[in-house]
Amino acid sequence: MRLLMIFMMMFGSPAKDVYTIKFNSIDGKETDLSKYKGKKILIVNTASECGYTPQYEGLEKLYREHSDKLIIVAFPANNFGGQEPGSNEEIATFCRKTYDVTFPVMSKVSVKGDDTVELFKWLTEQQNPDFTGDINWNFEKFLIDENGKLIHRFRSKVKPDSPELLKAIEGK
Repeated sequence: MRLLMIFMMMFGSPAKDVYTIKFNSIDGKETDLSKYKGKKILIVNTASECGYTPQYEGLEKLYREHSDKLIIVAFPANNFGGQEPGSNEEIATFCRKTYDVTFPVMSKVSVKGDDTVELFKWLTEQQNPDFTGDINWNFEKFLIDENGKLIHRFRSKVKPDSPELLKAIEGK
């Protein structure tokens, strides 16, 4: 017990739920996911120079078709072969001009390794019916239910319009 208290004093207590984790929006403002309580949240680690980058188009379509019950939040990351080399400003411009992205895009983060941000530590450690553990590549997807529970996780190859993702969003 004493060791746990020392750890918590040194590193802070681990997040209890997804709504308490802070991070920065693409324009550098501190934010969290609490404003999306009551909607499903699809969190995606993204990159602008990846073979999966065209999924931005499908994510935008999914967002527009389901925005009444779903929010998509992109987290650009440069953890896999330098596929997200741009600054936050460059990433925002790329997303807007290339894919007309209207869903929230956050500041670039690390999703793997010693400098993994708290949100992705939480996401990769949460029990869910699919799998836990490290992110393997860009465009992995994490589906959070309306109450902040991770309910599904999808690898990069699962496209935004795939039957399994749509089924999970619909709750079927």
